[in-house]
Amino acid sequence: MDERKHWENREEKTVMKIDNDPDNSISKATEKIKGNPWMMISIVLGVIVIILLFMVMKGGVTGNVIKGDDAGTKIVEYLNAQTGGGVTYVSNKDIGNLYEVTVSYQGKEIPVYVTKDGGYFVQGAIPITGDAVDNTNTQTQQETPTEVVKSDKPVVELYVFTYCPYGTQSEKGIIPAVKLLGNKIDFKIRQIGAMHGEYEKIEAERQLCIEKNYPAKFLDYVNNFALNSEIGNCRGDAVCVTPLIDALYTKLGIDKAKINSCMVADGAKLYSAEEANSQSQGVSGSPTLVINGAQVNSGRDSASYLKTICSAFNTAPSECSQILSSASPSAGFGASASASSASSAAANCAV
Repeated sequence: MDERKHWENREEKTVMKIDNDPDNSISKATEKIKGNPWMMISIVLGVIVIILLFMVMKGGVTGNVIKGDDAGTKIVEYLNAQTGGGVTYVSNKDIGNLYEVTVSYQGKEIPVYVTKDGGYFVQGAIPITGDAVDNTNTQTQQETPTEVVKSDKPVVELYVFTYCPYGTQSEKGIIPAVKLLGNKIDFKIRQIGAMHGEYEKIEAERQLCIEKNYPAKFLDYVNNFALNSEIGNCRGDAVCVTPLIDALYTKLGIDKAKINSCMVADGAKLYSAEEANSQSQGVSGSPTLVINGAQVNSGRDSASYLKTICSAFNTAPSECSQILSSASPSAGFGASASASSASSAAANCAV
């Protein structure tokens, strides 16, 4: 049978099937799909989802399973980029579709999870028959008061470690709201101390000196610092980070010599005062938001911060009706964002 005959016979059989369909249901379904292209798209997407689920069940998003030690190396590199360094690899365990990788950080061994292709960090593993395994460094947070303490001019304080990935995330989120409200609030970024190393203390002293000598440029410096992924990649190395800081000075019109002089003369004193303040307030987690003397919780996107701060006014100003971004800034350094802040709203660096 030649090719032409083959296809003619297939066409006849197809016609026979439709003709022998007593309810004409096949014809109706075909016409429905033709008339509604979204139905065809839904079918195709459904097939894709099934294929992806099969791939995950076979051992990783891509199916390219790597050794546990190699996955451990990858996740440690990622975590060091996010924290500024100090994370070391301990061991790994195959738990089915993921590797449970144990890392050491700040003297503690912490389990984290990674897909078997080494491509994705999984926030936590939740056994269906057990309790959730939380691998995020979190601090028990106070519940948001039913009513935030109100005032005519709210005092807003954001406590951070300068290299904490969740501290930089919150700074990127809150600064647009703070700039919008301007002098209608009394805002200050408070330094908690240094938990990641001496380089974090140096940066805290630098920021305190910039705030003292260039108050109008301070928030711009903090924002540019947090948005610079190259600074995060330096992991506190002075040789690497110095030219990047110098570039920020030049961009913002900040006199490097003036800041260095301040750090030598006043840096330690300014830093000690901030450290003592955070201790007296019982703050040890970065970020911690305090409004009118009370700790409050908030989403870390600009829209959520604006809403939270505006709830503290006796009479909210017109700026509170403005629309800001509801995309959550990424944790760590860099400019990326996600659609929701829910996944990291409670995550922080705590001592």
